[in-house]
Amino acid sequence: MKSRFALIVALVFGAAALRLLPHPPNFEPIGAIALFAGAHLASKRWAFLIPLTALFFSDLLIGFHDQMPVVYGAFALIVCLGFMLQERRSAGPIGAAAVAGSTLFFILTNFGVWAFGSLYPKTLAGLGACYVAAIPFYGYTVAGTLFYTAVLFGGLALAGRKISRLAPSVSS
Repeated sequence: MKSRFALIVALVFGAAALRLLPHPPNFEPIGAIALFAGAHLASKRWAFLIPLTALFFSDLLIGFHDQMPVVYGAFALIVCLGFMLQERRSAGPIGAAAVAGSTLFFILTNFGVWAFGSLYPKTLAGLGACYVAAIPFYGYTVAGTLFYTAVLFGGLALAGRKISRLAPSVSS
């Protein structure tokens, strides 16, 4: 299964590299990468380490920001959603997990902007204003996660059909 593992790692790093290309705001592969790693890597350690490392390397080029702990935490929780897909890799559960992951990312990262930033007052109205201001970005987040989820999960499934050693084993 070394070939399958190598392909999964290549897909994760390749998707992370796409963050460097011009794209609409928040139309990124972050959530899809996390779901994919959680769903396809049998080792929980690798499932967290590989996508977080890919994200870190792309952040080296994009730049760091003060919300990184919240972003990385949200990303790690989306890996956990991917664990629930290990036995249910069909379109319905994968699509639902992609939307759930996008929603989780939206809720956590915008809470982080409110709680740890200085743009909004630390009031319930300030929190509401933060979420309302972020609504336009949510659609891009969902669209990007769904698109890249289809590319990653579909790409690996197609590769497994074409090259038998890349197909999932009974235990993976």
